[in-house]
Amino acid sequence: MSAAIASAIAISTRMIQKPSMRALHCIPMVLKLRVSKQRPIVAYALAALLAACAAKPPPVAQTPACPAAVPCPVCPACPEARPEPPKVPTLSPASFDDLPGWRTDDLAQAWSAFRASCRALRFREHWRATCERASGMQAGMEAPDAGAVRAFLEANFVPYRVANGDGTTQGLVTGYYEPRLRGARARGAPYLHPLYAPPDDLLVIDLAAVAPETKNMRLRGRLDGRRVVPYFSRAEIENGTAQVAGKEIVYVDDAIEAFFLQIQGSGRVRLDSGEELRIGYADQNGHAYQSIGRYLVESGELKLGEASMQGIQAWARANPARLGELLNRNPSYVFFRELPSADTGPLGALGVPLTAERSIAVDPRFVPLGAPVYLATTRPNSDVPLERLVIAQDTGGAIRGAVRADFFWGTGPEAGSLAGRMRQQGRMWVLLPREMPAP
Repeated sequence: MSAAIASAIAISTRMIQKPSMRALHCIPMVLKLRVSKQRPIVAYALAALLAACAAKPPPVAQTPACPAAVPCPVCPACPEARPEPPKVPTLSPASFDDLPGWRTDDLAQAWSAFRASCRALRFREHWRATCERASGMQAGMEAPDAGAVRAFLEANFVPYRVANGDGTTQGLVTGYYEPRLRGARARGAPYLHPLYAPPDDLLVIDLAAVAPETKNMRLRGRLDGRRVVPYFSRAEIENGTAQVAGKEIVYVDDAIEAFFLQIQGSGRVRLDSGEELRIGYADQNGHAYQSIGRYLVESGELKLGEASMQGIQAWARANPARLGELLNRNPSYVFFRELPSADTGPLGALGVPLTAERSIAVDPRFVPLGAPVYLATTRPNSDVPLERLVIAQDTGGAIRGAVRADFFWGTGPEAGSLAGRMRQQGRMWVLLPREMPAP
């Protein structure tokens, strides 16, 4: 095969491997110049090349056409946006004439409770001037009468009606008291039920600086490695899981009385020696309060009208084997501290002694601690009006809501009887100093 033929075959072969229009034009020119002078074998090779050139290139895959667009369904007409109902303010200005019984209440009975609040409030900006004027009035007379107290309050305070978030002005009013129990410093029958001081591993969690919405939350926990987890429940504390060994203040003789002491928050324990210990609230395990009375009603053990403190105590004494199960339905657990002996009432959350029938516990998110409150409700299990000036000096785990109060009845069994039967509806007005900006 001549060099010219070999060159032509090589060029044609490369063009077939990567065909182009230019290569197809070159092949006939080679045939015209060379085929007449070569041997038959060359002719066969050229014929093969022509056949390859004549072959059609593979068809290019065609992208299928997009289907016709389906028209969007017709959207139904949107309902008109309803404006949010206006939020009802918790506190609205009122008049002293709006307070039922304001002119007939013996306001002098609440004066000492108010003066006790001033001991805690006198350094606060909006309370300072009012408390100084109250101190000056006290210096001018041995004990102001009802008329003098009324004139002072009307001159220095503005009443505000308290309302719930839904606009209603009625709320629950319950009662509490300072119980008296029997006990001993050392464990031994019948004194088997300990009252504990706060355990060392109980953490008080304060996130208000970074999460202001937690300011009024009772956040408690414990460390589990590097994690903070909820503190132990009542059942876990009672079965020894919590680190409470060595934290016993005193042992008492009645488990159900010890339980209600936790609900009341403070009490007195009389020892066999005649000594009387004062026990006050110190801390809590952070679990939400759950009503055991409600549980007994929902489980069919008691009727609704029987779920008073006295009714629950009677059920507990009739069912001692089930008492532990019942009490553990409330996972909340209160720890105590021993207080100095005194003839005054127990200390409330404000840090001042409570006054029987003139102090109440409130939810401080809505009603400021220390403020005078006018309460209009009824006496336990009756329609007899109970309308009087009281002072917000305490709080409680079950006291939640704007129109919500816990009325302090005093110390001992008679006060306990009244407190245990009180579950009334009531209205509230809070009195704020005129120097304080309107809420």
